[in-house]
Amino acid sequence: MSNRSYAILGTGALGGFYGAKLQKAGLDVHFLLKSDYEYVSKSGLIIESKDGDFTLAQVNAYNEVEKMPQCDVVVIALKTTQNHLLPQMLPPLVRDDGVVLVLQNGLAVEEEVAKIVGNVNIIGGLCFLCSNKVGAGHIRHLDYGQITVGGYASGYDPTGITDKMRQIADDLKSAGISIELAEDLLQWRWKKLVWNIPYNGLSVILNARTDELMSYVHTRKLVEQLMYEVAAGSKSCGRIIPDSFIQTMLDYTVKMKPYRTSMKIDYDERRPLEVEAIFGNPLRKAQAADVNLPQISCIYQQLKFLDEKIRVGDRENA
Repeated sequence: MSNRSYAILGTGALGGFYGAKLQKAGLDVHFLLKSDYEYVSKSGLIIESKDGDFTLAQVNAYNEVEKMPQCDVVVIALKTTQNHLLPQMLPPLVRDDGVVLVLQNGLAVEEEVAKIVGNVNIIGGLCFLCSNKVGAGHIRHLDYGQITVGGYASGYDPTGITDKMRQIADDLKSAGISIELAEDLLQWRWKKLVWNIPYNGLSVILNARTDELMSYVHTRKLVEQLMYEVAAGSKSCGRIIPDSFIQTMLDYTVKMKPYRTSMKIDYDERRPLEVEAIFGNPLRKAQAADVNLPQISCIYQQLKFLDEKIRVGDRENA
């Protein structure tokens, strides 16, 4: 059994699910919470899962990062809209030569972490997970769950498979989490965007679940066009996404249980949207290589309008 300790920053549908699985497997896990802190500190976490339901009656719950112990692995499972908090969170929490595991959507998120902490190993994780938080401390896992992990180096140079990656993978496997090790994190960041850009964006703009987007010929065609445009963006960064991968993502989504994307849930709950990480950063990377992505740019502009309306509403209600 591993003696590595884990800190989970963001105990929601993703961080709560994976963190609970790690604790259930016997690892030392510490959870940072906000609105659910009182409930979880008294009653623990409830996981409903296609792989089997379980409850953790007691967890190490904290409402302030300053109260948490230093840990070997800090898992960033916050939405990227909260990344402005990381300069205060990360330095006191991660040990020297420890690991920061970035389980976030979008592009260039590891670059942000590297500016905050230096003497650590940064690993990116791409989560193919259908999971929702349905109540305080209550997470419902609907489908899938695999994580693809890759090491981060300056400029996103490929790192190959490192010892730290293998150690983290062993811990996750011990918790029953399917793992794939990637030699080139940047290529996999773009591959994840093949799914995230069309489904997150269109689910908000068209008020639709994934199954609805795939049920109509026009929206399915639009999804496919957006996927090929993501592949063009990836090529501008020197990473090739094969046509077969796009077909795999289309097939994968057809087989998926009806799903309301994370961005759609945020929009419905009137929370800020992860527009910059998922849309803005890829557009800027492509534009820096003189590559235009017109359909993604169109969706980006629409989402910026909707996101600003949410943020203005928050300011007016503050």
